Amino acid sequence: MKIMVAMSGGVDSTMTAKFLQEAGHEVQGCYMMLHQKPGYHEENIRKVKKVGEYLGIKVHILDLQDKFNEFVYDPFVKLYKEGKTPNPCALCNKFIKLGALLDFAKANRCEKLATGHYVQVIDGFITCAKDPSKDQSYFLAQVPKEILKDVIFPLGDKFKKDIKELARSVKVLEEFATQAESSEICFVEDTYIEVLNKHYNTNLPGNVVDKDGKIIGRHQGYMHYTIGKRRGFEVFGAHEPHFVIKINADKNEIVVGTKDDLAQKVVELENVNLFIDKDKFECETKIRYRSPKLDAFVEVDKENKTAKLTLNQNALGVAQGQLCVMYDGDKVIASGFIKG
Repeated sequence: MKIMVAMSGGVDSTMTAKFLQEAGHEVQGCYMMLHQKPGYHEENIRKVKKVGEYLGIKVHILDLQDKFNEFVYDPFVKLYKEGKTPNPCALCNKFIKLGALLDFAKANRCEKLATGHYVQVIDGFITCAKDPSKDQSYFLAQVPKEILKDVIFPLGDKFKKDIKELARSVKVLEEFATQAESSEICFVEDTYIEVLNKHYNTNLPGNVVDKDGKIIGRHQGYMHYTIGKRRGFEVFGAHEPHFVIKINADKNEIVVGTKDDLAQKVVELENVNLFIDKDKFECETKIRYRSPKLDAFVEVDKENKTAKLTLNQNALGVAQGQLCVMYDGDKVIASGFIKG
């Protein structure tokens, strides 16, 4: 089978290409240029070409910077401006890695696109990886169900520690096994504020208010805060922790309260992506990548691609713009972005 492999210069995509070639497939690699972080692409392209030479495969360099800006970077900046908390990786997987790159693979007459994601596809459903510490099913939950037949994830049934060990055993690939893990957001060097500062003045001191709108403190500028944050602002005479419970971007104002004020049992979603043909169902859901799964009852408006989740217990830190993913056991059955 002719397979295009998304290659980043990291150990996961490198070993993905190696496994597929060893399985007898005709493999091509493709490195995607997505952003303009200085020095980033040069080093990665060097690594990708090194792997290409080692495996004897063709490697493409694909410039997707315009598409990446349109579908990932610009929305990231815009959502923070609106006081929301974006999830750029989910958009990148939908529109770029399993969107534009899949189109490129098909244009090059490849039957499948492979990536180094730790996730499985079982019976037509995105399913959690065997290695729970590396599972990326959450970040793939917005991809259309119909493209799953065209993609493969060779690492979904493997453990990261084994992948690194195998790379370490091949002299040419040793550097891949020992390099540092890449950050979750590829275009963020240290903090997201550094990115926003290229576009806005984020240091705009403003008022901290309570739930009733009473001014009780001061903050550094609303873009410095996300829902649930408890530091970096002043509450006059406070004797207990305060948490950000709402952001009023138009007023440059953050609303704070107690931990109990963060609690939420009903969550509204937009841009809902369904993998099952139901408009009412029970599931487990994650409101953030690192959050625990919570039991929920879901009502979907298919026409408007919206949904209402009623949780069986309170969730803390429900943030507009974050991705909410619904599971049936290990299977992803739906996802949507949290709206206000």
